[in-house]
Amino acid sequence: DNFAGNYGGSWWKQAGEFETFKGPILFTTNCIVPPKSEEVRQRIFTTGSAGFPGCAHIVPDTAGKKDFSAVIEMAKKLPAPEEIETGSIVGGFAHNQVLALADKVVDAVKSGAVRKFFVMAGCDGRMKSREYYTEFANKLPKDTIILTAGCAKYRYNKLDLGDIGGIPRVLDAGQCNDSYSLAVIALKLKEVFGLDDVNKLPIAYNIAWYEQKAVIVLLALLYLGVKNIHLGPTLPGFLSPNVAKVLVEKFGIAGVGNVDDDIAMFMA
Repeated sequence: DNFAGNYGGSWWKQAGEFETFKGPILFTTNCIVPPKSEEVRQRIFTTGSAGFPGCAHIVPDTAGKKDFSAVIEMAKKLPAPEEIETGSIVGGFAHNQVLALADKVVDAVKSGAVRKFFVMAGCDGRMKSREYYTEFANKLPKDTIILTAGCAKYRYNKLDLGDIGGIPRVLDAGQCNDSYSLAVIALKLKEVFGLDDVNKLPIAYNIAWYEQKAVIVLLALLYLGVKNIHLGPTLPGFLSPNVAKVLVEKFGIAGVGNVDDDIAMFMA
């Protein structure tokens, strides 16, 4: 009842967007950019694994409950955010919500209304090369659905991509930590379709990586046996030749090229 909506975009825009937001900010994950001013720093709260010097950190009590009253009281006193954009986006498609629609999703696949799912989770960044993902989402055939989580979604979640029989063409599970939901969805679809291998599902993986959390997501997918994952906009530079060789030969890891060729390859 208290969720108002989305403000702003990816992590790397926060320095400017926190200035215009005006209110308190609660970090539950670690993509914190050093605040531009002390005024912004005083409005930042952290919890869990997130933290930053000079920012209030909220810890659970002995019963495991967290007290967010300081955040709430600050929100009541500070001015309203400046409007920076208008429109609406649809979110909240973690695994419980998607699995509640499992019958509808399966029927859409069996009828041919949905030809393929694309997992496009991961990170965003400042580099112009990341416009690849906006173009990729825009050019995907209309009978495909994007499964996403993490700030990579801000490259396409505000595009008007429509829906398929009432199913939005971008199913957003949440922040990068929620990539778990995408794995649960894939495993459940494997079960529903009666398949013995997750790689037999009509799912392609085109993941944007930037830092360690995206690499952890990749390792989780490899552990589940997922193959032929594409990483972009470039392969991680810290991969040694021997590790890269294993990933390519055993798991089919690959990079990305140009959008048109990549879509043709994925849809073949």
